Amino acid sequence: MKAISIKPGTTSVQLVDRPEPKISAPDDVKVKVIRVGICGTDREETAGGRSLAPDGSSDLVLGHEMFGRVVEVGKSVTRVKTGDFVAFTVRRGCGKCMPCLMNRSDMCLTGEYHERGIWGLDGYQTEFVVDKEQYVVHIPPELEAIGVLAEPTSVAEKAIDEAVRVQTSRLPDAGSTPGWLYGKTCLVAGLGPIGLLASVALVLRGARVYGLDIVDEASTRPQWLKTIGGKYIDGRKVPAQKVADSVAPMDVIVDATGAAPVEFNLLDALALNGVYVLTGVPGGDRAMQIDGADLIRRLVLKNQVMIGSVNAARDHFQMAVDDLAHARLLWGDHLTKLITDRHRFDDFLSAFQHHADNEIKSVIEW
Repeated sequence: MKAISIKPGTTSVQLVDRPEPKISAPDDVKVKVIRVGICGTDREETAGGRSLAPDGSSDLVLGHEMFGRVVEVGKSVTRVKTGDFVAFTVRRGCGKCMPCLMNRSDMCLTGEYHERGIWGLDGYQTEFVVDKEQYVVHIPPELEAIGVLAEPTSVAEKAIDEAVRVQTSRLPDAGSTPGWLYGKTCLVAGLGPIGLLASVALVLRGARVYGLDIVDEASTRPQWLKTIGGKYIDGRKVPAQKVADSVAPMDVIVDATGAAPVEFNLLDALALNGVYVLTGVPGGDRAMQIDGADLIRRLVLKNQVMIGSVNAARDHFQMAVDDLAHARLLWGDHLTKLITDRHRFDDFLSAFQHHADNEIKSVIEW
């Protein structure tokens, strides 16, 4: 079968032949891959950035945002059946710490986890994959067109879930509001796929959502946000540190920019008792100066919280599927407009190397 692989640490991406995987255990699930999303992590890998081949191999099959259809299951599998649409999660635990033994490898304590298509395990940019039932997520047929968005949505879901859990446990009035996010003023910084999908999750929970980016308001991403009820802030006109004064202090901030200066400046936008969750991973190694004393004073005196959130557990994937289904009922085919670029698997170089200004999500079709 065909697969797209890279030699880690290089820009050598190629179409290779790999043996087709087979069911070998009672809890195995075999899936025919339909499409795989491309994100900043994939492009970083193909530019020679962070990645690791499996033990005994010199190359790594790319891809972690997958969607496919079950073609065979082991005899003990009950969660899915042949013909079901599914996605697999990404991270595989160390097998040593309690979170990993609880299938919460997103909170691994040893750092010895692996990630399919990224770190030590082949990914999903290939024709067929096999994995364990505990990592499979059922996707209903009505989400066939947007099922590939389950993985990026799961990242947003985890970030928001963690923020809400922290706030409801520490704020004395939280118990008086069954849905804590309802009516809260929220800022999503960075309107790429994760930012827009975080906006979806927040709008579905009744929040007032603002999206911050540095593109023209008439362009694709701000207009997509406005269709679901969000409001756009042009960061070139209203810098991050001026958002609170120009718009409103934000009860919740979800960062998906991956731009360290912006991430620190966004603290100025955070309200009293606010929570700020970061999903964007800055690239590069340029030093920057911050006023550490002022930062700490602000966090302490304003009862503010900063949380880093990475990856997602199977439950967050299920939350993603549930919210995608709800969003489809509200906005119909609007969600399909998040997938702006589609490439055949043999056009992979174009998919990884070209990033159009109006691109939101690019996928490879298998």
